[in-house]
Amino acid sequence: SCSVSLQSGPHIYACLVCGKFFRGRGKETPAYLHSLDVGHAVYVHLSRGSFHCLPDDYEISADSDDTLADIRRALHPTFPQEQLRALDSKDNTALARDLFGRRYLPGFVGLNNLNKTDYLSAVVQALAHVKPLRDFFLQAVPGASASASASASASTAAPATSTLTSSRKNKKRRLARDPSDFSPLAQRFGELIRKIWSKHRFKANIDPHMFVQAVSVASHKRFHIGKQAEAGEFMAWLLHQLHIGVGGSARPKKQSHSSIVYQTFCGQVEVTTRQKKRKSVVVHDQDDRAGSEDEDDLRAKQEEKERLEAKSDYEEITTETNFLQLTLDIPEKPLFKDVDGGLVIPQEPLPSVLRKFDGTTFTDAVNASGAMTKRRYRLKKLPDYLILHLARFKKTHSESTMVITEKNPTIVAFPVKNLDLSRYVSPDGENDTKKDPPTEDQVRAMSVKEVKQLLARHGHAHLTENILEKSELIQLAVDFVSTKLPDLLSHKYTLVANITHHLPAEVGREGGQRDALGEGHYKCHVQHRATQQWYEIQDLHVEETMPQLIGVSESYVLIFERSSLTK
Repeated sequence: SCSVSLQSGPHIYACLVCGKFFRGRGKETPAYLHSLDVGHAVYVHLSRGSFHCLPDDYEISADSDDTLADIRRALHPTFPQEQLRALDSKDNTALARDLFGRRYLPGFVGLNNLNKTDYLSAVVQALAHVKPLRDFFLQAVPGASASASASASASTAAPATSTLTSSRKNKKRRLARDPSDFSPLAQRFGELIRKIWSKHRFKANIDPHMFVQAVSVASHKRFHIGKQAEAGEFMAWLLHQLHIGVGGSARPKKQSHSSIVYQTFCGQVEVTTRQKKRKSVVVHDQDDRAGSEDEDDLRAKQEEKERLEAKSDYEEITTETNFLQLTLDIPEKPLFKDVDGGLVIPQEPLPSVLRKFDGTTFTDAVNASGAMTKRRYRLKKLPDYLILHLARFKKTHSESTMVITEKNPTIVAFPVKNLDLSRYVSPDGENDTKKDPPTEDQVRAMSVKEVKQLLARHGHAHLTENILEKSELIQLAVDFVSTKLPDLLSHKYTLVANITHHLPAEVGREGGQRDALGEGHYKCHVQHRATQQWYEIQDLHVEETMPQLIGVSESYVLIFERSSLTK
């Protein structure tokens, strides 16, 4: 927004001398007056990347000066297809250099903490390493798809007999893909992702103030500068806003494939709710055998009748719903202390925490009316990228009636590689798990259409794009079925990102009522795939770490990738 009028809009210019933002370039505009008052002449349009000289008001060609071209690349980095494919290759180990000579690794740069925005930085760093989401926003440059569609329409003229209905559908589909039609939050998120992975940075760190401002506006200051928040809640809110912002459907039946967010993170769970039925008042006639020799038999029959009635007082309602992340409950911390007076921090393996989704265990829950119910969760379909949210925080009232947040410090141990979730998926949840993979003879007997349907059903339709011969297509399908498909059906996952919450040692000890959420800070662990090296990122600090330490950290949000996608 403009530093003078505080107005936002598409025509905001940055002064290349002092770095301030101003609106417009016509007469009486803040940018025009700034050029007259201070004598600063060169400005860049923040949205288009064009350069202008004020107050003379003429455009400067970036091709005439290499410095202006460097500024444009730093302001709006682009990623061609060959560069996009090379991001995760083994050859991508070169370090970039900023204007001050400092070396940095693209994709592993720090973000400024704008006063308690570390939760926001940790979530962005984690999502920036989810490959489908990253590639989508690296290519979602505003104006790029519009120019591509314009050149395509100029080269091939549309037939005059095209119907109005089809043109409307094509227009709607084109608008949904055009990044210039994204919401302001989705556009700012895309800009931040492209700057994180850019190798043309002027500085080895990034200031996310534009994204933070867009988050504050979209959330109505629920997530705001100076106010600490839970990273798990912000992750759920951000994914929903990105889904809507890029043109995703709000209808539950059409959500699963309507945006890149749901294509990447959407799974399906079956929820069975057990609740009491409404009782009707029944008046029982008193048996005339009371007080006789048959009283014991009467009492036993009455108890059996009451037991059967109590069992029938509950009803079970089963529904299926989509999810973007799974929330796991952590066992409460023990009340016993060690010999030094400190609390004993227990450890729980991740499979024991995942018992909530085993399809048989009922857990306590509160429904919309505030009544206690029992719920059972059964996973029907797992996404390619699974987000696990470990519920560590709960709000309580302190002695001064002030609401504070307490943290559960239980360590949840998990494997970094080959996390097997096959037993948590219902046998009737996915049709692919009920059937064995097709044999080589069955694949060779398929038609071209059947082979393409097989690859598309398992998310590998892109393999058939440049294949013309049927024999080559059949051989590709045989290799896919024999090498990748068994791993694809095994539900094994590998860690992609890990968000932890670190709390100082003195916070939460006996005798002090302090807010654990407000006084802690977030870190994010991500892996450089080319070198298999893990990095710990906290605000501006980026340093190497070992995977053995990640599995026993105070994890809060975990992002796993299906292992078959990396092969």
